[in-house]
Amino acid sequence: MSANSAEPAARVEVVLVKGGRTKIRYAAELLRDDGVHVLVRAPWAGEGVRDFGFVRFEPGDVFFEHYWRDRWYSVKEVRAGDGTVKGWYCDIARPAALSGGRLVVEDLDLDLWRSADGADVRRLDEDEFAESGLAEADPRAAAAAVAALDQLEALAREGGFEDLLA
Repeated sequence: MSANSAEPAARVEVVLVKGGRTKIRYAAELLRDDGVHVLVRAPWAGEGVRDFGFVRFEPGDVFFEHYWRDRWYSVKEVRAGDGTVKGWYCDIARPAALSGGRLVVEDLDLDLWRSADGADVRRLDEDEFAESGLAEADPRAAAAAVAALDQLEALAREGGFEDLLA
């Protein structure tokens, strides 16, 4: 999951943009960047506990976040403070951009969750996506977003993301 290195990891600021505004920004360790795939490690950046009903994100959780410069999604492996995998939270987003120590990602409202055991795979926020107006404003981006969600759901149901994240 994480890159093994004798040198300390570089720091980056992850900036999640939604609807043209910064939704959240947080510090992360840059573990790997091969020019296409970027892997960062970050502690839970929210305040307190966020209980979705199917998973709780809370202080002590660690996210191994995979971003691509050529794909319309990011995949975040969520681990509890003791290292136990909770699952994978996937954001449908425009391809990531890393420059000047900032990793910028534009969230397109669609999300996918896969539990650690694979028993729970669920599409999230399809209503927000429909209400966003992206299909009318940028049909190409909307089609890419829906295709990315379909691709991730198929992977999640067929056994997970291990090959994708290798």
